[in-house]
Amino acid sequence: MDQGSIARILKQVSGGEDEIQQLQKALLDYLDENTEIDASLVFSRKFYIAQWFRDTTMETEKAIKSQKDEDSSEGTHHAKDVETTGQIMHRAESRKKFLRSIIKTAPSQFSTLKMNSDTVDYEDACLIVRYLASMRPFAQSFDIYLTQ
Repeated sequence: MDQGSIARILKQVSGGEDEIQQLQKALLDYLDENTEIDASLVFSRKFYIAQWFRDTTMETEKAIKSQKDEDSSEGTHHAKDVETTGQIMHRAESRKKFLRSIIKTAPSQFSTLKMNSDTVDYEDACLIVRYLASMRPFAQSFDIYLTQ
């Protein structure tokens, strides 16, 4: 991964969201800008939104399940674990809210929310996709699968 390019993209994308959310917005903006060139990008944009929403939901469910498993096995609450679960829940709700706002925005309205079109080009969009894909659970555990 080219961390320098990722850092450059993050600097160009304005917003107080977390890093993942900024990259998602940059990619969605790129896809929206280029839908006139390639109609399949409309499907890609909708697919990414749905996949990210599903990932956020799964992350929340895993956090809740791990907290319940820990509580039932040990019988005591660990303040640190509860805090991290709360942080995961807060981050997940923030991401869901962001994705819902993107879904509710009509394509004609979305063009007014776009950032500068020079921010993300094709190579940057490919880099963002690779970076976001590397954050998925399968990609993170790929070495384990290869070892086994």
